[in-house]
Amino acid sequence: QVQLVESGGGLVQAGGSLRLSCVASGRTFRSYAMGWFRQAPGKERELVSAISWSGGSTYYADSVKGRFTISRDNGKSTVFLQMNSLKPEDTAVYYCAADSDSRVSFVAAEYAYWGQGTQVTVSS
Repeated sequence: QVQLVESGGGLVQAGGSLRLSCVASGRTFRSYAMGWFRQAPGKERELVSAISWSGGSTYYADSVKGRFTISRDNGKSTVFLQMNSLKPEDTAVYYCAADSDSRVSFVAAEYAYWGQGTQVTVSS
């Protein structure tokens, strides 16, 4: 069993930055691929970024490529999402998720564990 707790969301002006953190409980964190998803009102949940167990493989949605950076610290059981040059369209609830497969996963259904979400609001 893995429990995930996100933090770092908030209100920021367009062009600003936020850093999301997700702390995981459980001794097997280092073997899990991790993902950040987001869901805006009236829209489906979408994968924003994902990282393999070692950090050697990453994925970014086209909409955030070049602006967001995912990283992880297995020693601290934490995954991060650095978000720069934020846009109003980035406004959403952001969820951290863990997949027991060590490789990057692209499908939400493959992630077995989810955090409660953290709100990110970008004002224009």
